[in-house]
Amino acid sequence: MIPRPDSADFPSYYQPYIDQLPDEDVLNLLERQIEDIKDLFSNIPDARAKEACAEGKWTMKELLQHMLDSERIFSYRALCFSRGEQASLPGYDENMYAANSNANARSVQSILEEYELVRKSNLLLFRSFTPEMLESYGVANGNKMSLCALIYVLAAHELHHINILKERYLS
Repeated sequence: MIPRPDSADFPSYYQPYIDQLPDEDVLNLLERQIEDIKDLFSNIPDARAKEACAEGKWTMKELLQHMLDSERIFSYRALCFSRGEQASLPGYDENMYAANSNANARSVQSILEEYELVRKSNLLLFRSFTPEMLESYGVANGNKMSLCALIYVLAAHELHHINILKERYLS
């Protein structure tokens, strides 16, 4: 079980997201989110998933691809932090990534399959971390963060976007 991080372990702008997480083992939550995402998208046709909630916003496919891209980026950061990387890791421009993702040309099913494989792989990585590794720190996008907090931020980021999908796209 990965302990909930202290507020000093991550940038303060993540606090509202982490506060929304249920009080449970974060690894179980990350595992459950696989089914949550699959269920959420199970009845959305590809044509509907190309729709945005408003002018200038991402489509549902782009939002799903953003979650997948963020999953990869956050897990790379977790790997680096766990291995003692001292270099500051770069940030990323999520809008540029979305614009260049080709998500709207893909099927929802193909993105979901990729998402599930990446998440399951990351869960294996996260479960391999020792308590000492979880206490390690790294710097990404100019911000110092603990490995433990990074895993919670990944779960919180996903929950945030699940809520956006439900409230703005599917309501």
